Amino acid sequence: MARVLITGAGRGIGKALAEQYVAAGDEVIACVRDEQACEGLASDKARLQVLDVGDPESINAAREAIGDTPIDILINNAGAAGGRRQKLDDLDLDEWRRTLDVNTIGPILIARAFKSNLAASGNGKLMNVTSQLAASTWPFGGMYIYSSTKAALSRATQILAIDWKEAPITVALMHPGWVKTDMGGPNADITPEESAAGIISVIAKMTKADSGTFYKWNGEIHPW
Repeated sequence: MARVLITGAGRGIGKALAEQYVAAGDEVIACVRDEQACEGLASDKARLQVLDVGDPESINAAREAIGDTPIDILINNAGAAGGRRQKLDDLDLDEWRRTLDVNTIGPILIARAFKSNLAASGNGKLMNVTSQLAASTWPFGGMYIYSSTKAALSRATQILAIDWKEAPITVALMHPGWVKTDMGGPNADITPEESAAGIISVIAKMTKADSGTFYKWNGEIHPW
């Protein structure tokens, strides 16, 4: 049995991840912004924890509530789309700053806050969910806010893998696919359940030698 902490567990990919880990007999700490709205997730195997990724005080409060409990897997899944004004001639600067807090700064602060929990596992695994839009190999423009904040997360995660080289923690990145969520829309390629199953499979196979790797949900390596 593994103990798994998942951010953004209230809907979409995060909810599917939580449900599949619970179904497999694992213990889940399901981090959500609104505990009351997600009460259906709670069970003897799933504990709800209020955590707003964009709020450093909320991150610290969650760490205090969880304490020194060892965590085997931490999935930084929560993210923001960046709003509708993402064209060069119409950029929502306030939204850009807010999205940076959620997509880039928050996941790294969470990694820092729970480093000792992951290390206490003896074989901790940290998976930060990014996007193919963040890769320099992505051949399309647009989406300045979302793409740049996820690109920053990807690079910060790469640095984290280097800085934690000696720690018993594997650090990796995940492109979850184009998923039928509120963000991906109804015309996307795969369901949240398909994405979650792929992510879980990738994490299960990861070893320390894989630290710093950028994966696709189907197990392929994503070009940077």
